[in-house]
Amino acid sequence: MIHEKYMRILYVDLNTGKIRISQREDLMPYLGGVGLASKLLEESMHPELDACHEDQPIIFAIGAGTWLFPVLTKTVAMFRSPLTNELGESYAGGRLAMTMLMAGYDAIVLVGKAPKPVYLQVSNNNVALKDARAMWGLNSEDTGRAIRERETGGGKRSIIRIGPAGENNVSFASVCVDSYRHFGRLGLGAVMGSKNLKAISVLGGRSMHITDTPKYFKVYQKIYKKCTSTDMMSKYHDAGTPINVEPLNASGGLPTLNMQSGRFDNVSDISGEAFAKKNLVRKLACTGCPVGCIHIGMYRREFDKGHEYEAISVSYDYELIFALGSFLGIKSSDEIIAIIDEVEETGMDAMSCGVCLGWATEAYSAGLINDEQTLVPLAFGDSHGYIEAIRYLAKGENRFYRDLGRGSQYVSSIYGGSEYAMHIAGNEMPGYHTGYGALVGAAVGARHSHLCNGGYSVDQSMKEFDEDVVVKKIFDEEFERCMTNSLIMCLFARKIYDRETILEALNSIGWDLKDDDLTEIGKRIYRTKLRIKKAYGFRQKAVKLPKRFFETPSMHGQLDEATTYRMIKKYSELTDALMAETDPLDQQLQNISAEQPVVVPGVKKAAGKGKNA
Repeated sequence: MIHEKYMRILYVDLNTGKIRISQREDLMPYLGGVGLASKLLEESMHPELDACHEDQPIIFAIGAGTWLFPVLTKTVAMFRSPLTNELGESYAGGRLAMTMLMAGYDAIVLVGKAPKPVYLQVSNNNVALKDARAMWGLNSEDTGRAIRERETGGGKRSIIRIGPAGENNVSFASVCVDSYRHFGRLGLGAVMGSKNLKAISVLGGRSMHITDTPKYFKVYQKIYKKCTSTDMMSKYHDAGTPINVEPLNASGGLPTLNMQSGRFDNVSDISGEAFAKKNLVRKLACTGCPVGCIHIGMYRREFDKGHEYEAISVSYDYELIFALGSFLGIKSSDEIIAIIDEVEETGMDAMSCGVCLGWATEAYSAGLINDEQTLVPLAFGDSHGYIEAIRYLAKGENRFYRDLGRGSQYVSSIYGGSEYAMHIAGNEMPGYHTGYGALVGAAVGARHSHLCNGGYSVDQSMKEFDEDVVVKKIFDEEFERCMTNSLIMCLFARKIYDRETILEALNSIGWDLKDDDLTEIGKRIYRTKLRIKKAYGFRQKAVKLPKRFFETPSMHGQLDEATTYRMIKKYSELTDALMAETDPLDQQLQNISAEQPVVVPGVKKAAGKGKNA
């Protein structure tokens, strides 16, 4: 909490309906955000249990500077991933971080399984579990509408919810946040579904007290001007990340047709410029961000004969255009938006969904699977077939779709085609086939995401390849992002928030930090993640990558398998050295478990809304 010497944690047992609130001074060295969430996960996880076991926790945490400074808008969720069976770490913007802050919580820890479908309602003076049986089976949009109509009260509200895919335990089910943002990757939606938790509504009504107002506003204005008066953030507002489609295609780094190629023949029809000219209707921003990077595209959908149309609006970005566009051979922006809409309605991670369908299309063509299993012919470029398949996938229509819903690594181990099942350590690939940085970076990253260390960016800025330089860059960036993700900033603002700016911001709201402290915080958090991964059974040197990564040329040419695994080994040596470093505070904190709760007056459980709600 701002200007306090403790973190305020809300614990909720979904099985019993019991709540408790702790003020944890011992968690301050983790700063907030991913640091706080990592420590809370480490002390409450159960490595011996399945990812969707009711005793596994879900952690939501906000950052040390959440909402108090521009673009510090994210909330982190941490859990055991049902997709990879190891560390699950996902981020979402929207209003959630602001409402958690205004409700008075740095983190929320959820355990247990509700006896029947519920949603959790949280505010600064009330915590309640409410009946969601009537919402079970609804898509995310209808669920949000139902909760808004049911709940009243002043203040700022955020509603996060799952769709049918989460209810049916699709391992890459997502969580929709305030309509246009998501906890997308690694299956948080499935973990919520396994707990009978349909949604969480957070209502924040507190005011924020700033001790040194002149100092705070001076720093705020400096950051705000960087965001709005320089070109550091302009591309994210203008055409947005889809502007990357054509440059990546030209360089051979755009994964196409299940990664059979790095170039897409119809790229001009699905480029950022094409979406902007044909589909873009408005731009939105997360609460607390002056940039406005959320691009909303629209198309007309015919719902009945006789020229009966409706307008469909969805958010789009580069990753969705890659996964549900070039990767599946979809040749128009309208068709991509139609597929995005179906993924949104059912509640799945777009990247994993697209990559899994890419494997299924090629496996179908190769005769490994047939019409009896897929229920609809699958062909690159056939948007109608993919839309039907997405519905089957979200429902777990048959054994094949239930297997597909466990990810490309699993489904290919059953039906074959593992050499072109494009996952990295179980997490479906992102949209960058740029070189060793992208591939090794995702393989060694804590959550196997291109956003762990930005290895793809190392490839794009590299003029001459040096494997040792690449390994060192992604290692340094990995623990640096552990620190910045404890603020929590949108990664689009990583050039805005250099270390000098971070120190000015945090120290203006009560922290007393120096540059060396930021380094130690980053290392402390990364060590915590590495301990969690080890406890879950992950072994870096055992990672095996699909052969196609080494067959399809990248933007830097064909990648060598031996070089890739040698780089992974070198990276593992760096993490081994990090784990061997002594940090007396880190060692002391490892032995601390959740203390007895400090129940704060004015916060209560709603009468009659516990286990039998």
